[in-house]
Amino acid sequence: MTIQHVPSDLPKRIQHFIDGEFVDSLDGDTFEVLDPVSNEAYLEASAGKPADVDRAVAAAKRSFDEGPWPGMLPRERARVLNRIADIVETRNERLAELETFDTGLPITQALGQAKRAAENFRFFADLIVAQSDDTYKVPGKQVNYVNRKPKGVAGLITPWNTPFMLESWKLAPALASGCTVVLKPAEFTPLSAGLWPEIFREAGVPDGVFNIVNGIGESAGDSLVKHEDVRLISFTGESDTGKLIFANAAPTLKGLSMELGGKSPAVVFADADLDAAIDSTVFGVFSLNGERCTAGSRILVERSIYDEFVRRYVERADNVKVGNPHDPATEVGALVHPEHHEKVLGYIELGKTEAKLAAGGGRPDGLESGNYVQPTVFVDVPPTARIFQEEIFGPVVAITPFDSDEEALRLANDVKYGLAAYVWTSDLERAHNFGQRVDAGMVWLNSHNVRDLRTPFGGVKASGLGHEGGYRSLDFYSDQQAMHISLAPVHTPKFGA
Repeated sequence: MTIQHVPSDLPKRIQHFIDGEFVDSLDGDTFEVLDPVSNEAYLEASAGKPADVDRAVAAAKRSFDEGPWPGMLPRERARVLNRIADIVETRNERLAELETFDTGLPITQALGQAKRAAENFRFFADLIVAQSDDTYKVPGKQVNYVNRKPKGVAGLITPWNTPFMLESWKLAPALASGCTVVLKPAEFTPLSAGLWPEIFREAGVPDGVFNIVNGIGESAGDSLVKHEDVRLISFTGESDTGKLIFANAAPTLKGLSMELGGKSPAVVFADADLDAAIDSTVFGVFSLNGERCTAGSRILVERSIYDEFVRRYVERADNVKVGNPHDPATEVGALVHPEHHEKVLGYIELGKTEAKLAAGGGRPDGLESGNYVQPTVFVDVPPTARIFQEEIFGPVVAITPFDSDEEALRLANDVKYGLAAYVWTSDLERAHNFGQRVDAGMVWLNSHNVRDLRTPFGGVKASGLGHEGGYRSLDFYSDQQAMHISLAPVHTPKFGA
């Protein structure tokens, strides 16, 4: 049994933050928030309903229509964003403590989240100052230019894995563009979002520009998606929820950016650097407790090295340290919530009927309570297996052999998802040609998931709609208005003259 470390000075309850004030739900409703080690409720959070969303959106719209934020010069907004980044970095240890307590993320992995969040704000601060828009000249006749304008109120719906950092990934470009926002954090992990109001206030963000409504997705999130004054929704979550959002946003013709589920392949050819490939594929599926959308949860291995790869991979998986998230030695902590824990264990039991279990397979010995799962490896997994086809979102991996490049490509593409892919080979020509044929929004060659914030982030097929990252984020949160100026008399047919 593990004993949960409870951070000091936890709030007595989690409230909404609307127009610069912490407020309860208008009807007083709340929901319980559990910690993943004890699975006991440690506080209550305000449960947002349509009336609370109306209140938050009204504040954001008023701030957009009447406040200074959308009309500030890019350099002025950039200064605020850089101040946000500076403050976020000073919260590193506090943030890590809260994230580990609330999500079950190992403390050593949580400690990097503040730096990543700060970098998101610094990146978009630089981008809005440096950005240029197109001008088109027709000599002697016309000049055309693009006038970029913030779209309005942005609804941001964020997931429960690394919540603070993923909130920053949406908040930074939305605020940089001049939008005002309503954030709906995941109901499983609302704790760290409570750091934003103080950070934004200290950095000089005007009241009403940033608002939080907590609550269950079917109520608070649904109301945000359907609200006629919310001009765009950025959502990260699973694919079935994305389909529902797509349908519910249609009546108001909202802009949508959705990063959805994944079942990403890691393809290991016989000529790969096997040591590096094993290091990366073990990390890629077991880091962040396996609760990551870009996890390489299907490993496809060329048959000539398959037995050696499996032997070494299983040995590594058996040695992964599972334990209390606050222990610096822990590599896999507790899954986020008992509902999710039950789902992952259900897939493991299913997998035992579909393939060969080579490592893990259930709850670790000595951890009888809490949402713990052994790092689990299935081998010789057929592509028809559900554990090959469906996103599990936990520390579970399926390994499958292949005999040719074409078979590897068929296996890589034989799922409904298309978020990420990883290709391991020393053949440069094969790496590029194979990688470009994989159905994935992002491909890493001889690397795990190392991000460059300038590149597009997003998936294809059931893994998403649209891309964010770099200028694509600014394009999503902005309208690009074409302005046309005549430089000479315009010949117009004289209808009715």
